[in-house]
Amino acid sequence: MKKKKNPIIAPDDAHEVLLHACCAPCSSAIVEWMMANGIRPTIFYFNPNIYPLEEYQRRKEESKRHAESLGLTWIDGDYDHQEWLQSVCGLENEPERGRRCRRCFAIRLRAAAIEARKLGLKYFTTTLASSRWKSIEQITEAGEEAQNAVPGTIFWAQNWRKGGLSDRRNQLLHEYGFYNQKYCGCEFSMPRLQPEEQEKCEECMPTDEK
Repeated sequence: MKKKKNPIIAPDDAHEVLLHACCAPCSSAIVEWMMANGIRPTIFYFNPNIYPLEEYQRRKEESKRHAESLGLTWIDGDYDHQEWLQSVCGLENEPERGRRCRRCFAIRLRAAAIEARKLGLKYFTTTLASSRWKSIEQITEAGEEAQNAVPGTIFWAQNWRKGGLSDRRNQLLHEYGFYNQKYCGCEFSMPRLQPEEQEKCEECMPTDEK
């Protein structure tokens, strides 16, 4: 019987990488795989798209808790949602996997590449490529664009849905008792929530932002 090819292929010299993390649930199985394969990730939490602030803080604390439980370095990126809104201005009505998402990936992965270079890390990758709501092609394009803009860095393009990691993610979600968000993160992804879930999200928005 022909041996099945491993769908996860790490660069030969990738002993340390910067992992851009969108949340703890999506990071968990990826981090576990990396550590089991001799790769130590530095977790970079940079997600200015997330809204409202309470949601951002909740996801951030879960990501930090996960990294600290494993003894990993965790870095808090800047949160400037207003600047992010300006960057995607005019794309508010784009669908999921549309031009707004593509620009959002570019913003976050460029920041990841800059952070990787700052830390002296050659490779960077992202947990965004583990979500079924995201376009792998868009993520790869944005990662390569960031790589080209930040000399000395290489984007590790990887479909993190493969190799059983999606199933393992769900297992770790329950093992850690992670908060599992109901939408992508930005206010423009909220409409696909059920009405009762939408109402809960709106209840936690600051009064002047409703």
